[in-house]
Amino acid sequence: MLSKRQLIFLYDVIWFTFTAFGGAQAHIAMMLKIFVHKRKYISESELLELNALTQILPGPSSTQTLVGIAYKIGGLPIAITTFLIWILPSAALMCFAVLSYTLLGQKEKFDQILKYIQPLAVGIVAFAAYSFGRTILKTRTAIWLATGSLFATLLLRNAYAFPILILIGGIVSSTVESAMEESQLRSKLFSNINPKKIAYFIGVLLLFAGLGALINRTSPFSLPIRLFENFYRNGIMIFGGGQVLVPFMYTEFVEMKAYLSSDQFISGYAFQQALPGPTFSFTSFVGGMTLKNAGYSVYGQILGAVIAVVGINLPGLILILFIVPFWNELKKITRIKKSLSGINAVSVGFMGAAFILLLKPVGIDLFSASLIVITFLLLAFTKVKTPVIILAGVLLGLFL
Repeated sequence: MLSKRQLIFLYDVIWFTFTAFGGAQAHIAMMLKIFVHKRKYISESELLELNALTQILPGPSSTQTLVGIAYKIGGLPIAITTFLIWILPSAALMCFAVLSYTLLGQKEKFDQILKYIQPLAVGIVAFAAYSFGRTILKTRTAIWLATGSLFATLLLRNAYAFPILILIGGIVSSTVESAMEESQLRSKLFSNINPKKIAYFIGVLLLFAGLGALINRTSPFSLPIRLFENFYRNGIMIFGGGQVLVPFMYTEFVEMKAYLSSDQFISGYAFQQALPGPTFSFTSFVGGMTLKNAGYSVYGQILGAVIAVVGINLPGLILILFIVPFWNELKKITRIKKSLSGINAVSVGFMGAAFILLLKPVGIDLFSASLIVITFLLLAFTKVKTPVIILAGVLLGLFL
Protein backbone atom coordinates (compact mmCIF):
# COMPACT_ATOMS: atom_id res chain seq x y z
CA MET A 1 0.00 0.00 0.00
CA LEU A 2 1.43 3.35 -1.02
CA SER A 3 1.79 6.09 1.56
CA LYS A 4 0.29 9.55 1.05
CA ARG A 5 3.76 10.97 0.43
CA GLN A 6 4.46 8.39 -2.29
CA LEU A 7 1.12 9.06 -4.02
CA ILE A 8 1.81 12.80 -4.03
CA PHE A 9 5.27 12.07 -5.42
CA LEU A 10 3.80 10.03 -8.30
CA TYR A 11 1.33 12.85 -9.01
CA ASP A 12 4.29 15.25 -9.18
CA VAL A 13 6.08 12.86 -11.55
CA ILE A 14 3.04 12.88 -13.86
CA TRP A 15 2.97 16.69 -13.85
CA PHE A 16 6.72 16.81 -14.46
CA THR A 17 6.44 14.34 -17.36
CA PHE A 18 3.96 16.47 -19.29
CA THR A 19 5.76 19.79 -18.71
CA ALA A 20 9.43 18.77 -19.01
CA PHE A 21 10.54 20.45 -22.23
CA GLY A 22 14.06 21.54 -23.06
CA GLY A 23 16.37 18.58 -22.49
CA ALA A 24 18.47 17.41 -19.55
CA GLN A 25 19.61 20.83 -18.33
CA ALA A 26 16.05 22.18 -18.20
CA HIS A 27 14.87 18.94 -16.59
CA ILE A 28 17.33 19.29 -13.71
CA ALA A 29 16.17 22.86 -13.10
CA MET A 30 12.55 21.66 -12.96
CA MET A 31 13.47 18.82 -10.59
CA LEU A 32 15.14 21.35 -8.32
CA LYS A 33 12.00 23.49 -8.30
CA ILE A 34 9.43 20.69 -7.89
CA PHE A 35 11.13 17.91 -5.96
CA VAL A 36 13.51 19.97 -3.79
CA HIS A 37 12.17 23.48 -3.18
CA LYS A 38 8.43 22.80 -3.43
CA ARG A 39 8.02 19.30 -1.98
CA LYS A 40 11.38 18.77 -0.21
CA TYR A 41 11.54 15.08 -1.13
CA ILE A 42 15.32 15.33 -1.11
CA SER A 43 17.84 18.07 -0.33
CA GLU A 44 19.48 20.25 -2.96
CA SER A 45 22.85 18.61 -2.28
CA GLU A 46 21.32 15.14 -2.76
CA LEU A 47 19.87 16.18 -6.12
CA LEU A 48 23.17 17.63 -7.28
CA GLU A 49 24.99 14.48 -6.19
CA LEU A 50 22.51 12.30 -8.09
CA ASN A 51 22.96 14.47 -11.15
CA ALA A 52 26.73 14.21 -10.81
CA LEU A 53 26.43 10.43 -10.60
CA THR A 54 24.47 10.29 -13.86
CA GLN A 55 27.19 12.30 -15.58
CA ILE A 56 29.73 9.53 -15.05
CA LEU A 57 27.31 6.77 -16.04
CA PRO A 58 26.17 5.87 -19.54
CA GLY A 59 22.51 6.30 -20.28
CA PRO A 60 19.75 8.93 -20.05
CA SER A 61 20.81 11.39 -17.36
CA SER A 62 17.36 12.92 -16.73
CA THR A 63 15.76 9.49 -16.46
CA GLN A 64 18.47 8.20 -14.13
CA THR A 65 18.24 11.25 -11.87
CA LEU A 66 14.45 11.00 -11.64
CA VAL A 67 14.59 7.27 -10.95
CA GLY A 68 17.26 7.89 -8.28
CA ILE A 69 14.94 10.35 -6.52
CA ALA A 70 12.09 7.84 -6.73
CA TYR A 71 14.30 5.10 -5.25
CA LYS A 72 14.98 7.31 -2.24
CA ILE A 73 11.23 7.94 -1.85
CA GLY A 74 9.91 4.39 -2.10
CA GLY A 75 12.53 1.88 -3.13
CA LEU A 76 12.39 -0.28 -6.24
CA PRO A 77 8.57 -0.33 -6.77
CA ILE A 78 8.30 3.47 -6.83
CA ALA A 79 11.45 3.71 -8.96
CA ILE A 80 10.05 1.38 -11.63
CA THR A 81 6.63 3.08 -11.55
CA THR A 82 8.29 6.48 -11.96
CA PHE A 83 10.32 5.22 -14.92
CA LEU A 84 7.17 3.96 -16.67
CA ILE A 85 5.26 7.21 -16.06
CA TRP A 86 8.22 9.21 -17.39
CA ILE A 87 9.00 7.19 -20.53
CA LEU A 88 5.63 5.89 -21.76
CA PRO A 89 3.81 9.06 -22.97
CA SER A 90 6.55 10.38 -25.26
CA ALA A 91 7.56 6.87 -26.40
CA ALA A 92 3.93 6.08 -27.26
CA LEU A 93 3.61 9.30 -29.27
CA MET A 94 6.81 8.52 -31.17
CA CYS A 95 5.48 5.04 -31.94
CA PHE A 96 2.21 6.59 -33.14
CA ALA A 97 4.25 8.85 -35.44
CA VAL A 98 5.59 5.71 -37.14
CA LEU A 99 2.12 4.21 -37.48
CA SER A 100 0.54 7.43 -38.78
CA TYR A 101 3.39 7.83 -41.25
CA THR A 102 2.56 4.46 -42.78
CA LEU A 103 -0.94 3.43 -41.72
CA LEU A 104 -3.05 6.57 -41.67
CA GLY A 105 -2.00 7.99 -45.00
CA GLN A 106 -0.09 10.91 -43.51
CA LYS A 107 3.10 10.50 -45.51
CA GLU A 108 2.17 13.30 -47.87
CA LYS A 109 1.72 15.71 -44.98
CA PHE A 110 5.04 14.61 -43.51
CA ASP A 111 6.73 15.25 -46.85
CA GLN A 112 5.04 18.63 -47.18
CA ILE A 113 6.60 20.00 -43.99
CA LEU A 114 9.87 18.10 -44.43
CA LYS A 115 11.66 20.92 -46.25
CA TYR A 116 11.15 23.12 -43.17
CA ILE A 117 11.59 20.53 -40.44
CA GLN A 118 14.85 18.99 -41.65
CA PRO A 119 16.92 22.20 -41.63
CA LEU A 120 15.45 23.12 -38.24
CA ALA A 121 16.51 19.73 -36.84
CA VAL A 122 20.03 20.18 -38.21
CA GLY A 123 20.15 23.63 -36.60
CA ILE A 124 19.16 22.06 -33.28
CA VAL A 125 21.98 19.52 -33.59
CA ALA A 126 24.40 22.35 -34.42
CA PHE A 127 23.34 24.26 -31.31
CA ALA A 128 23.66 21.13 -29.15
CA ALA A 129 27.20 20.56 -30.43
CA TYR A 130 28.05 24.24 -29.86
CA SER A 131 26.62 24.48 -26.34
CA PHE A 132 28.04 21.12 -25.26
CA GLY A 133 31.42 21.99 -26.76
CA ARG A 134 31.51 25.41 -25.11
CA THR A 135 30.99 23.72 -21.74
CA ILE A 136 33.40 20.82 -22.24
CA LEU A 137 36.25 21.99 -24.48
CA LYS A 138 38.19 24.08 -21.97
CA THR A 139 41.56 22.34 -22.17
CA ARG A 140 43.93 21.47 -24.98
CA THR A 141 43.47 17.77 -24.21
CA ALA A 142 39.68 18.04 -24.58
CA ILE A 143 39.99 19.92 -27.88
CA TRP A 144 42.36 17.31 -29.31
CA LEU A 145 40.10 14.45 -28.17
CA ALA A 146 37.03 16.08 -29.71
CA THR A 147 38.84 16.76 -32.99
CA GLY A 148 40.23 13.24 -33.13
CA SER A 149 36.85 11.62 -32.46
CA LEU A 150 35.20 13.82 -35.13
CA PHE A 151 37.64 12.74 -37.85
CA ALA A 152 37.70 9.12 -36.67
CA THR A 153 33.90 8.96 -36.83
CA LEU A 154 33.78 10.44 -40.33
CA LEU A 155 36.55 8.18 -41.62
CA LEU A 156 35.80 4.85 -39.94
CA ARG A 157 31.96 4.78 -40.16
CA ASN A 158 31.97 1.77 -37.82
CA ALA A 159 29.72 1.27 -34.80
CA TYR A 160 32.55 -0.35 -32.83
CA ALA A 161 34.61 2.84 -33.13
CA PHE A 162 32.30 4.49 -30.57
CA PRO A 163 33.15 2.40 -27.47
CA ILE A 164 36.84 2.37 -28.43
CA LEU A 165 36.96 6.17 -28.76
CA ILE A 166 35.02 6.63 -25.52
CA LEU A 167 37.42 4.30 -23.71
CA ILE A 168 40.43 6.15 -25.13
CA GLY A 169 38.95 9.52 -24.14
CA GLY A 170 38.29 8.40 -20.57
CA ILE A 171 41.76 6.88 -20.17
CA VAL A 172 43.55 9.91 -21.64
CA SER A 173 41.77 12.52 -19.52
CA SER A 174 42.01 10.38 -16.39
CA THR A 175 45.75 9.90 -16.91
CA VAL A 176 46.45 13.53 -17.75
CA GLU A 177 44.27 15.17 -15.12
CA SER A 178 44.54 12.81 -12.14
CA ALA A 179 47.43 13.57 -9.85
CA MET A 180 47.54 10.46 -7.68
CA GLU A 181 46.23 6.95 -7.25
CA GLU A 182 43.38 6.32 -4.83
CA SER A 183 43.71 2.59 -4.40
CA GLN A 184 42.25 2.55 -0.91
CA LEU A 185 39.04 4.24 -2.03
CA ARG A 186 38.78 1.97 -5.06
CA SER A 187 39.19 -1.07 -2.87
CA LYS A 188 36.36 0.12 -0.62
CA LEU A 189 34.18 0.87 -3.62
CA PHE A 190 34.69 -2.46 -5.36
CA SER A 191 34.10 -4.37 -2.15
CA ASN A 192 30.48 -3.11 -2.36
CA ILE A 193 29.94 -4.33 -5.91
CA ASN A 194 28.19 -7.64 -6.38
CA PRO A 195 30.07 -9.54 -9.15
CA LYS A 196 26.88 -11.42 -10.04
CA LYS A 197 25.13 -8.15 -10.92
CA ILE A 198 27.98 -7.15 -13.21
CA ALA A 199 27.87 -10.59 -14.81
CA TYR A 200 24.12 -10.21 -15.45
CA PHE A 201 24.65 -6.73 -16.87
CA ILE A 202 27.33 -7.81 -19.36
CA GLY A 203 25.67 -11.17 -19.95
CA VAL A 204 22.51 -9.57 -21.40
CA LEU A 205 24.62 -7.78 -24.01
CA LEU A 206 26.62 -10.88 -24.92
CA LEU A 207 23.51 -13.08 -25.05
CA PHE A 208 21.66 -10.90 -27.53
CA ALA A 209 24.79 -10.16 -29.53
CA GLY A 210 25.35 -13.92 -29.81
CA LEU A 211 21.75 -14.63 -30.72
CA GLY A 212 21.82 -11.93 -33.37
CA ALA A 213 24.91 -13.48 -34.91
CA LEU A 214 23.66 -17.08 -34.78
CA ILE A 215 20.05 -16.74 -35.95
CA ASN A 216 19.58 -16.94 -39.68
CA ARG A 217 19.10 -13.45 -41.17
CA THR A 218 15.97 -14.70 -42.99
CA SER A 219 14.27 -15.54 -39.68
CA PRO A 220 11.56 -13.07 -38.57
CA PHE A 221 13.23 -13.06 -35.12
CA SER A 222 16.65 -12.07 -36.45
CA LEU A 223 16.17 -8.32 -36.87
CA PRO A 224 14.29 -7.74 -33.57
CA ILE A 225 17.02 -9.57 -31.66
CA ARG A 226 19.80 -7.68 -33.42
CA LEU A 227 17.89 -4.45 -32.88
CA PHE A 228 17.69 -5.07 -29.13
CA GLU A 229 21.43 -5.72 -29.04
CA ASN A 230 22.08 -2.53 -31.00
CA PHE A 231 20.06 -0.37 -28.61
CA TYR A 232 21.31 -2.11 -25.46
CA ARG A 233 24.90 -1.62 -26.63
CA ASN A 234 24.24 2.04 -27.37
CA GLY A 235 22.67 2.41 -23.91
CA ILE A 236 25.96 1.21 -22.43
CA MET A 237 28.14 3.48 -24.58
CA ILE A 238 26.30 6.80 -24.52
CA PHE A 239 27.61 9.38 -22.06
CA GLY A 240 26.08 12.85 -22.07
CA GLY A 241 22.39 12.11 -22.53
CA GLY A 242 20.09 12.63 -25.48
CA GLN A 243 22.22 15.21 -27.29
CA VAL A 244 24.86 12.50 -27.74
CA LEU A 245 22.33 9.74 -28.43
CA VAL A 246 21.12 11.27 -31.71
CA PRO A 247 24.57 11.46 -33.38
CA PHE A 248 25.27 7.87 -32.28
CA MET A 249 22.07 6.54 -33.77
CA TYR A 250 22.29 8.52 -36.98
CA THR A 251 25.79 7.26 -37.70
CA GLU A 252 25.01 3.62 -36.90
CA PHE A 253 21.39 3.16 -37.98
CA VAL A 254 21.31 5.48 -41.01
CA GLU A 255 24.87 5.78 -42.33
CA MET A 256 26.18 2.30 -41.49
CA LYS A 257 23.22 -0.07 -41.42
CA ALA A 258 20.60 1.85 -43.44
CA TYR A 259 17.80 0.73 -41.11
CA LEU A 260 15.93 3.94 -42.00
CA SER A 261 16.42 6.85 -44.37
CA SER A 262 17.88 10.25 -43.52
CA ASP A 263 14.50 11.87 -44.19
CA GLN A 264 12.74 9.52 -41.80
CA PHE A 265 15.37 9.96 -39.09
CA ILE A 266 15.41 13.76 -39.22
CA SER A 267 11.60 13.99 -39.37
CA GLY A 268 11.26 11.76 -36.30
CA TYR A 269 13.92 13.70 -34.42
CA ALA A 270 12.21 17.00 -35.20
CA PHE A 271 8.88 15.63 -33.94
CA GLN A 272 10.50 14.40 -30.72
CA GLN A 273 11.96 17.85 -30.07
CA ALA A 274 8.41 19.24 -29.86
CA LEU A 275 7.43 16.76 -27.11
CA PRO A 276 8.00 16.89 -23.35
CA GLY A 277 9.89 14.07 -21.69
CA PRO A 278 13.18 12.29 -22.34
CA THR A 279 15.06 12.61 -25.64
CA PHE A 280 15.71 8.85 -25.38
CA SER A 281 12.05 8.28 -26.33
CA PHE A 282 13.18 9.07 -29.88
CA THR A 283 14.41 5.48 -29.99
CA SER A 284 10.75 4.41 -30.11
CA PHE A 285 10.49 6.04 -33.54
CA VAL A 286 13.77 4.56 -34.76
CA GLY A 287 12.87 1.05 -33.63
CA GLY A 288 9.37 1.15 -35.09
CA MET A 289 10.52 2.65 -38.39
CA THR A 290 13.31 0.07 -38.68
CA LEU A 291 10.86 -2.83 -38.59
CA LYS A 292 8.41 -0.92 -40.81
CA ASN A 293 11.11 -0.57 -43.47
CA ALA A 294 11.89 -4.26 -43.11
CA GLY A 295 8.29 -5.13 -44.02
CA TYR A 296 6.89 -5.94 -40.57
CA SER A 297 3.21 -5.44 -39.78
CA VAL A 298 1.77 -2.76 -37.48
CA TYR A 299 2.26 -5.12 -34.54
CA GLY A 300 5.85 -5.64 -35.61
CA GLN A 301 6.39 -1.89 -35.72
CA ILE A 302 5.00 -1.56 -32.18
CA LEU A 303 7.32 -4.39 -31.14
CA GLY A 304 10.25 -2.50 -32.66
CA ALA A 305 9.34 0.62 -30.66
CA VAL A 306 9.14 -1.39 -27.42
CA ILE A 307 12.43 -3.19 -28.12
CA ALA A 308 14.19 0.12 -28.76
CA VAL A 309 12.88 1.86 -25.63
CA VAL A 310 13.62 -1.09 -23.35
CA GLY A 311 17.02 -1.76 -24.90
CA ILE A 312 18.30 1.83 -24.74
CA ASN A 313 17.05 2.48 -21.19
CA LEU A 314 17.79 -0.85 -19.52
CA PRO A 315 21.55 -0.37 -18.97
CA GLY A 316 21.14 3.09 -17.43
CA LEU A 317 18.23 1.93 -15.27
CA ILE A 318 20.20 -1.07 -13.99
CA LEU A 319 23.27 1.05 -13.29
CA ILE A 320 21.52 3.80 -11.34
CA LEU A 321 19.66 1.29 -9.16
CA PHE A 322 22.81 -0.74 -8.50
CA ILE A 323 25.21 2.15 -7.90
CA VAL A 324 23.16 4.57 -5.78
CA PRO A 325 23.85 2.56 -2.57
CA PHE A 326 27.62 3.14 -2.80
CA TRP A 327 27.70 6.53 -4.50
CA ASN A 328 29.32 8.07 -1.42
CA GLU A 329 32.48 6.08 -2.15
CA LEU A 330 32.29 6.40 -5.93
CA LYS A 331 32.17 10.21 -5.95
CA LYS A 332 35.46 10.40 -4.01
CA ILE A 333 37.52 8.71 -6.72
CA THR A 334 39.36 11.37 -8.66
CA ARG A 335 40.21 9.18 -11.65
CA ILE A 336 36.54 8.40 -12.23
CA LYS A 337 35.68 12.11 -12.09
CA LYS A 338 38.53 13.04 -14.41
CA SER A 339 37.64 10.40 -17.00
CA LEU A 340 34.32 12.17 -17.55
CA SER A 341 35.94 15.19 -19.21
CA GLY A 342 37.60 12.97 -21.83
CA ILE A 343 34.43 11.00 -22.44
CA ASN A 344 32.47 14.22 -22.91
CA ALA A 345 35.15 15.66 -25.21
CA VAL A 346 34.91 12.59 -27.44
CA SER A 347 31.12 12.99 -27.41
CA VAL A 348 31.49 16.56 -28.71
CA GLY A 349 33.39 15.11 -31.66
CA PHE A 350 30.55 12.65 -32.30
CA MET A 351 28.06 15.52 -32.31
CA GLY A 352 30.16 17.54 -34.74
CA ALA A 353 30.39 14.53 -37.06
CA ALA A 354 26.61 14.06 -36.89
CA PHE A 355 26.07 17.68 -37.87
CA ILE A 356 28.32 17.25 -40.91
CA LEU A 357 26.62 14.00 -41.92
CA LEU A 358 23.16 15.52 -41.52
CA LEU A 359 23.99 18.31 -43.94
CA LYS A 360 24.14 15.84 -46.84
CA PRO A 361 20.46 14.76 -46.91
CA VAL A 362 19.26 18.30 -46.19
CA GLY A 363 21.38 19.89 -48.91
CA ILE A 364 23.36 23.12 -48.84
CA ASP A 365 21.18 25.61 -50.64
CA LEU A 366 20.30 29.14 -49.56
CA PHE A 367 16.89 28.14 -48.15
CA SER A 368 18.16 25.25 -45.98
CA ALA A 369 21.28 27.11 -44.87
CA SER A 370 19.17 30.10 -43.82
CA LEU A 371 16.85 27.94 -41.71
CA ILE A 372 19.79 26.17 -40.05
CA VAL A 373 21.47 29.48 -39.18
CA ILE A 374 18.22 31.08 -37.95
CA THR A 375 17.49 28.05 -35.73
CA PHE A 376 20.99 28.14 -34.26
CA LEU A 377 20.84 31.88 -33.58
CA LEU A 378 17.40 31.68 -31.96
CA LEU A 379 18.53 28.92 -29.60
CA ALA A 380 21.87 30.54 -28.84
CA PHE A 381 20.87 34.17 -28.35
CA THR A 382 17.14 34.26 -27.49
CA LYS A 383 14.79 32.59 -25.04
CA VAL A 384 12.82 30.88 -27.80
CA LYS A 385 12.44 27.18 -26.96
CA THR A 386 12.95 24.23 -29.27
CA PRO A 387 9.26 23.13 -29.32
CA VAL A 388 8.23 26.63 -30.48
CA ILE A 389 10.71 26.47 -33.37
CA ILE A 390 9.51 23.02 -34.44
CA LEU A 391 5.86 24.09 -34.22
CA ALA A 392 6.64 27.11 -36.38
CA GLY A 393 8.27 24.83 -38.94
CA VAL A 394 5.23 22.55 -39.01
CA LEU A 395 2.87 25.49 -39.53
CA LEU A 396 5.04 26.95 -42.28
CA GLY A 397 5.10 23.59 -44.03
CA LEU A 398 1.33 23.20 -43.83
CA PHE A 399 0.24 26.68 -44.88
CA LEU A 400 2.94 27.96 -47.23
